[in-house]
Parts: sequence; structure tokens; C-alpha cells
Amino acid sequence: MINKFSKNKTNIDKKSKKILIYFSISCMLLICGMVLSIMLGAAKIDFSVILRSILEFNSNSVEHQTIRQIRIPRTIANIIVGSGFAVAGSIMQGVTRNPLADSGLLGINSGAGLALAICLAFFPGTSYTEIILFSFIGAGIGVGITYYISSSNNSGVTPERLILAGTTVSLLFLALSQFIAITGNVGQQITYWNVGGVANVGFEELILVSPWFAISIIGAILIAPYITILSLGEDVAKGLGQRTTLVKSISIILVLVLASIAVSLVGPVGFVGLIIPHMVRFFAGDDYRFIIPSSAVFGAAFMLIADVGGRMINAPYETPLGIIFALIGVPFFLYIARKEGMGF
Repeated sequence: MINKFSKNKTNIDKKSKKILIYFSISCMLLICGMVLSIMLGAAKIDFSVILRSILEFNSNSVEHQTIRQIRIPRTIANIIVGSGFAVAGSIMQGVTRNPLADSGLLGINSGAGLALAICLAFFPGTSYTEIILFSFIGAGIGVGITYYISSSNNSGVTPERLILAGTTVSLLFLALSQFIAITGNVGQQITYWNVGGVANVGFEELILVSPWFAISIIGAILIAPYITILSLGEDVAKGLGQRTTLVKSISIILVLVLASIAVSLVGPVGFVGLIIPHMVRFFAGDDYRFIIPSSAVFGAAFMLIADVGGRMINAPYETPLGIIFALIGVPFFLYIARKEGMGF
């Protein structure tokens, strides 16, 4: 008995050490990504100049202004977007027990896109901050309709019904967005937003979304143990005394806030919430106490590196993030679908 206990303790220690090592690597990647994001772009800036721009608050040189007004806000936006999408995807996969689940399946991306189309077509001259608010409201409406449809019968909300309802709502909103874009002559503006990018994000928008982002990340970490139990199956969770309806409701709200913030800043970039949780599970296992915080860090690092790559692939022009993630995400999606033995 003692030997068995010692063996289990040794295995736990090894797992914890492995998680700590990979989490440290993710943190180092995040720091490297932040530095590269500030250094690289249309004009390369030396690291010494970055330090001086931070220390010399009264300096008004072009390089220092570029760092403070463009590069730093863009870096922070990438961190928020990457973490938001990754954590939202982790929660979705845990709650629905579907390895292909992503926040876009709830109608969030399409809802935000429809709200943007309405905003551009019928309220021209709207500020970027107001566009973020419109996108957030549209994403909320998309989630609300999806959740209502999926719970419209006596069997309640099931993973399968939630995903089917989200796909239906997404297709409907996409069609409406395209109709408004054509009739309102705002197709080019919507296309620019759809391909994804954080180049226009400033401190005003970051101040608006940062508190909600921080609260949602903390909430996701706090609810992580309950998602771990729920991921074992609803019957198992109920048998252990968990209030599954409450956990699902809180999870949906957290996914809504995190994904809405990310979509409003960068556009409907896909596959981030699908790819990152699977990569994290490789070293963190199936415990969402480790998956969620690790996804937040690794998602931020992944987004920063992708954004830097988008600037360098066809410099001095930028390659949209939507294209980069589509090239990475589609083969990954097909691999996961085949691995799990799921059809289309």
C-alpha cells in the first residue's frame, strides 16, 4: 500500500514538473514575442531604443512615438486576442466534450460581423470604440439565439444541439452580413475587417476592454475545476453533485465575453481557439486547472508570433492574420477530425 502511494506521488510530481517546464517555455515564448512585436514592422527598431522610449517619458522622437502609440498597443491587443480566443476555445471543448469545438460555433464571430455590417452601412462615421461596442452586442445576440434554439425542447442543451444551432445561426448571420454589405456598398470595409488584424487598435480601445478581459480570465481559472468534472460527462458531473446548468451558463458567459472582445479587436479570425487547447493538452493533460491558464499564455505567444510573421512574410506589406491562421488551422482541423473519427 505504501509503495503504491509512493508510486502515485512520484507520477504526480513528474507530471507537475513537466507542466511547469512547458509553462515556463510558454512564458519565455510570450516574452520573446512581445519584444519582437515591438521591434519588427515597417521600420525595425533596436532594443536599446525600446528601453529608452519606456524610460524617457518626455521624449517626442518619431521612433519613441511609434513604439508608444502603435507598437505597444498592438502588442497588448495581440495578447488579449490570443488569450481570449484560446481560453474561450478551451472552455467550449470542455463543456461540449467536442474536440472540434470553437467559440465561433456559438455564433459569436458571425454575430459580431453582422453588427459591424449594420454599423458601417447605416451609421457611417462611427468611431472605432463604438464599433467594438456594436460588435460585442452582436456577438451577445448571436450567443443568445444559439442558446435559445439549442434549449427549445425538453431534452435541454446538449453538446450536439448547441453546435448545430451555432452553425445554423452563423450561416444565417453570414448571409445577412453579405446582403447588407452589397446593398450598403460597404463590402470593402467589411472584407478588411474579416481578414483580421490589430494594426488600428489604440489605448482607448484597450482601456475599454481590458477590465472585462481580466475579470473573464480570472473567472475562467476559478471555474476550471468544474469544467474538468463536466468534461467527464454530464451524468458523471451530476453524480458528483455538480450543478451542471449553472456551470454551463457561467461558461457560456465567459466564452461570450472573451471571444467577443477578441473578435471586436481583430475580426473573426478562426482556428486559434481550436489549435491552442489541443497543443496545451499535449503537456497539460485533461485537467482544465492547467489547460486554461496555459492556453492563456500560449495563445498570447502564438498570436504575437503569428502577427510578427504576418509583417515579415511580405514586408513592407502585412499579411492578414486570417490568412495565416487559415493556412495553419485547416490542415490541423482535418487532422483532429480524422484522429477523432468524426465525419462532416
